Amino acid sequence: MDYKQKVIFVCTGNSARSQMAEGILRDLAGDEFEVFSAGLEPKGINPLSIVAMDEIGIDIRGHTSDSIKKYMGHHHFSHAITVCSDADEKCPSVLWANGVRHHWPFDDPAAAEGTDEEKLAVFRRVRDEIGAKIRAWLAEVHPVSA
Repeated sequence: MDYKQKVIFVCTGNSARSQMAEGILRDLAGDEFEVFSAGLEPKGINPLSIVAMDEIGIDIRGHTSDSIKKYMGHHHFSHAITVCSDADEKCPSVLWANGVRHHWPFDDPAAAEGTDEEKLAVFRRVRDEIGAKIRAWLAEVHPVSA
């Protein structure tokens, strides 16, 4: 069996950005990476995250909103990727002790205001930005996945 590098995406609530990133990387390169997401203060998956991901054919309904404490001391992550500034500042270094830490700041779609359609537009934009960043990263770290 081939070794899969473990990747974890971390944000504050583990409700949107990290969930979408987990789903996108798993969809693009799940045969090469074992992918997780977690939050500093998990809040459950935002329903608009599910809608935005459904639109691109990725089902994240089976995801769970987990605390980073679940993974600390139990997993070695090759890559720990924070997707918000709060997580970047507060994420325990034990998550990337022997791996590489990345910080990819994205706007928080869960903070969007307006009508449901206006909020969904923000989720779509952030989803697409995350997808573009992951594709670019894959091209750098693992060209066969791109």
